[in-house]
Amino acid sequence: MNMIIKIKSLGEKLGFPWIVLSRNYSSGEATGHITDDPTKRICKIMMSCPTLALDTALDLNGVRISPEIVEDVLVRFKNAGMVAYRFFEWAGKQRNYTHSVKAYHAMIDSLAKIRQYQIMWELVNSMRTQRMQNMETFSIIMRKYARAQKVEEALYTFNVMEKYHCAPNLAAFNGLLSALCKSKNVRKAQEIFDKMKDHFEPGSKTYSILIDGWGKDPNLPKAREVYREMVDAGCIPDIVTYGIMVDVLCKAGRVDEGIEIVRGMVASGCMPTSFIYSVLVHAYGVEDRIEDAVEAFLEMERNGIKADVAVYNALIGAFCKVNKFKNVYRVLSDMKSKAVTPNSRTCNIILNSLIDRGETDEAFSVFRKMIKICDPDADTYTMMIKMFCERNQLEMASKVWKYMKLKQFIPSMHTYSVLINGLCENSNASKACVLLEEMVEKGIRPSGVTFGKELNSVYPPVV
Repeated sequence: MNMIIKIKSLGEKLGFPWIVLSRNYSSGEATGHITDDPTKRICKIMMSCPTLALDTALDLNGVRISPEIVEDVLVRFKNAGMVAYRFFEWAGKQRNYTHSVKAYHAMIDSLAKIRQYQIMWELVNSMRTQRMQNMETFSIIMRKYARAQKVEEALYTFNVMEKYHCAPNLAAFNGLLSALCKSKNVRKAQEIFDKMKDHFEPGSKTYSILIDGWGKDPNLPKAREVYREMVDAGCIPDIVTYGIMVDVLCKAGRVDEGIEIVRGMVASGCMPTSFIYSVLVHAYGVEDRIEDAVEAFLEMERNGIKADVAVYNALIGAFCKVNKFKNVYRVLSDMKSKAVTPNSRTCNIILNSLIDRGETDEAFSVFRKMIKICDPDADTYTMMIKMFCERNQLEMASKVWKYMKLKQFIPSMHTYSVLINGLCENSNASKACVLLEEMVEKGIRPSGVTFGKELNSVYPPVV
């Protein structure tokens, strides 16, 4: 009950209406019994308890767990790897409980994110003894290695799969190529494809991954070359391939050429998806062709394709870019009338544009309104905290931070960094130090810039 009062009180100070809480707790449960929810009880303990004392605190609380509860907690604490691991270890010792594959995967993902690779592989070995490992286990590891630019380790993971009784197939091959392409290592992905394509039978998904990779490189001629190779190999492009080609062309500034592909699709009876139209609307927005963006949106509706939140976000982004905020709010009204719920991305597009224009009061007003209908993500909180820090309004930045924590949202490395940097720049080294310690304890590695600012704040350089 105290937690509800605290959130309500903080919400009122920030100007957040009580409706925010009614949205979260209106699914039939009385607000007075929020703490009876074992997941929320566990999260509250994990948010407030030092990592080393977590086992004892959980034991004393007497909470009973299930695979679903553990999975939910691990997802919520994905940005706090070592805290999550401590809970994972504690959960594994409880009576009548066994970790699910999903729990292992969530934990492997969190550990890889903070580069705790040794513990990560220990979990994989534990899965092997229970014969729980599968293709997704290794796909997660390949993605995380590639994202950390550990290309050879990603390839090693693919090659070692057979030793773990999980022989690599086309899905695993696609997973490796996708991991490399998404981490801007498309040349290595192409090299591996050229060497190993005879061991697998590449499908449209395989070629689409490479086309997308070259498009993001960006290298339009190479993307076209892979597309031609695909067709020459007798592999028929599917709707995903067409969507990627339209995206690649638009990002290369060939919007009209992308439109021609869409026209050809319609003429052949292959109706474009909402994703393809979102690409067109976004591309027109980038080029300040707002009339064309609106026309593409209307054409989609004329073709009987229902607009989803991604298309609406693209249209909102187009209006934001040309500073037509009245139109932005009209789009939001249209979404409401058509029962399309905005997401955190919707909020972030609007906030980012307003903050860039220096309209910080309006940004805060939008933030307060948007949290009634969608949950903020790490980017949302980071933007708001950074905005207040840059205006030297540390009290407001701290209030947003406290509200975020009471909502049991785990800050990302970037969210920690903007507040720590703001505190350091405003000569508040003691609070910054507390946050830095909390960050490290949760297993979140601070950036060199953040660590350096804290050191300079505590020990100013001698001039």
